[in-house]
Amino acid sequence: MATLPELLARQAAIHPSRTALRGPESALSYARMMEAARALADQLTRRGVRRAGLCGDNSVAWILADLACLLADVVCVPVPVFFSQAQTAHLTERAGLDCLLSADASTGGEHLGHDVWLRHLPVTAAGAWMPEQTAKITFTSGSTGTPKGVCLSVAQMTATTLALKAHLAGVELERHLCILPLATLLENIAGVYLPLLMGSTVTVAPLGSLGMTGSSGLELDRLVQGIHEHQPHSLILVPELAMALVAAAEQQQLNSDALRFLAVGGGRVSSDLLARGRAAGLPLYEGYGLSECSSVVALNVPGSERGGAVGKPLSHVQVRVDSRGHILVRGNTHLGYLGDEPAGEEWLDTGDLGALDPAGFLSVSGRAKNLLITSFGRNISPEWLESELTQAIGARQAVVFGDGEPNPSALLVVQDGRSPEQLRAGLARLNAGLPDYARLSAVYIRRQPLTQAEGYVTANGRPVRDRFEADLPALLAGAFPIFAHLSVSHTASSNPPGGSFMAFFDRLQSETAEARAHVTGAPVIEAIREGRFDQTAYTWFLTQAYHHVKHTVPLMMACGGRLPERLEFVRKALVEYIEEEYGHHEWILNDLEACGEDKEAIRHGDPDTSIELMVAYLYDRINRGNPAAFFGMVQVLEGTSIELATPLGEAIQKQLGLPDKAFSYLYSHGALDQEHFEFFRNLMNDITDPDDQQAIIQAARMVYRLYGDMLHSIPLPANQKEQRHEAA
Repeated sequence: MATLPELLARQAAIHPSRTALRGPESALSYARMMEAARALADQLTRRGVRRAGLCGDNSVAWILADLACLLADVVCVPVPVFFSQAQTAHLTERAGLDCLLSADASTGGEHLGHDVWLRHLPVTAAGAWMPEQTAKITFTSGSTGTPKGVCLSVAQMTATTLALKAHLAGVELERHLCILPLATLLENIAGVYLPLLMGSTVTVAPLGSLGMTGSSGLELDRLVQGIHEHQPHSLILVPELAMALVAAAEQQQLNSDALRFLAVGGGRVSSDLLARGRAAGLPLYEGYGLSECSSVVALNVPGSERGGAVGKPLSHVQVRVDSRGHILVRGNTHLGYLGDEPAGEEWLDTGDLGALDPAGFLSVSGRAKNLLITSFGRNISPEWLESELTQAIGARQAVVFGDGEPNPSALLVVQDGRSPEQLRAGLARLNAGLPDYARLSAVYIRRQPLTQAEGYVTANGRPVRDRFEADLPALLAGAFPIFAHLSVSHTASSNPPGGSFMAFFDRLQSETAEARAHVTGAPVIEAIREGRFDQTAYTWFLTQAYHHVKHTVPLMMACGGRLPERLEFVRKALVEYIEEEYGHHEWILNDLEACGEDKEAIRHGDPDTSIELMVAYLYDRINRGNPAAFFGMVQVLEGTSIELATPLGEAIQKQLGLPDKAFSYLYSHGALDQEHFEFFRNLMNDITDPDDQQAIIQAARMVYRLYGDMLHSIPLPANQKEQRHEAA
């Protein structure tokens, strides 16, 4: 069998003047592409490069460097743009890289030509063992976040590419647009090698220009604009991108006339989404694969497709499902994992669950290790329910849990501001269509996404379930619940006679959800995640924190003195709170001093108007209204600390380079308030008087508003886009 380099050379001989690669500012014919790749390969050979990391954004230069490695027999190790520094360092050391190749001149090193730069790396250990025929090592973050290297040969990548070409025979695809990172094996093989072997044009552009940021950020308007500009015939999508494009097509924002084949992989896709996409004019086709099989195992194609299936296996592999329901593959599996001796087994256990129907179509239901078993002994794949939730409810993320419970539950990330009642209606409709054992007993709504930096998702957005389960109490404390089995007409303000009982804490979370969005939607949170935050903003925030935290103990004392005898158990709880909270305002002053601020000047200074009003409101409610209103502040501040304090504190410290002693307030409250909040949850559930409950709800709404006003007022440095606009 001819190899990829030989097949590409043939295409260049047959179509020398046809456009092979197109970038924002240049285009290369097939002949010029091969000429450039050979010149770069010669440079690598002369420098004795054996193993090269390939870095950077999507570009023509990235593809040329990749092809040069193939031609020069250099082991190519793509470095995902979304890897953390720790993951990249692990990859570099583990693979024993000689150098890094990049299209970015700012990385330094030698210019090899064709916008490719080479930076030599310090001589270290030889790296981990790898199979002799290794041509590419693709690193995936896996479920633990530690990258794992999959070793592939030229022959394996060639076989997959040729099998895909045969599987798509009859589908005319002349223009492909890469919208996934080129370091993603699926885009590398099916989005570059495949179109080139088909004689097509591969278009690349910086991911940011297509609305893509990090591993999962998306600006849909920019993606749609990019599709309209480049008019591709084919795209490779992950489920979240498929959902976004279906929504855009349904709203007639996306012109799909040029699109001929949209491959969807990387996660389960609901049949409903595929049907909606087809109805809106999008040619969506689901597929399945894994890095260990050079990325693609099965694929639906025009004339050979089945709803609910991922297609028939490609011709170069054999697939079977064993008695446990595990999908097994043989015929074109990887050489092994970097650093691990090959197992030598004939069949690769993918770890996925599925089935093969009599016609040979493969279906995939989820990961075997993630199975939930209900208390009634029914097996449930969480991935199945998660895909239904994200695509039927329109959630950005979903994680299903509840092993050993009668029914599963879920945590959803919903950022579009829909009310609990709107979400409850959609959940009720979804539940009605599920088998009884899989119906969700409760769904918790969170406004902030689960991130890779926090350890809750992998680089490709899949839940890290062990970490999620370990932090589940804290995650649920920062969310508001919806009990999906409640009738759609039921309101959250009371518990219906004979209906399902909602504990007061859950009702408090639910009824303050819209107010909470004013806090979690503050621009400062996104600015910190984008690295657009400076020390001035941090010290301003700490100053405001000092001016409200110094009133926490006095407010508790005032509340305790005004509580009626029937709430004696609450007064007792306040005694414990006071002991825990006393002196925390001094921690903040010490943090400010560690930042170089004059803590005495801050001690005697004035707060922002929002904090002044928040404190005054609480004293007034305690003295003139119902003193239980104080606990509305507890709901806001401790819940916010649990959700935001530790992850944002770590991000701020990394950006500003400040010492640990400048973060005693944020770090202590992220951990300390998790315990407080469990205590608070139980305390709230013991409050049964309707007037007390309403006072707490109203106070929480007001404090969310005022505390959110403070967060919205934090002075932020202008982002780069604004700076360029002002300079112009």
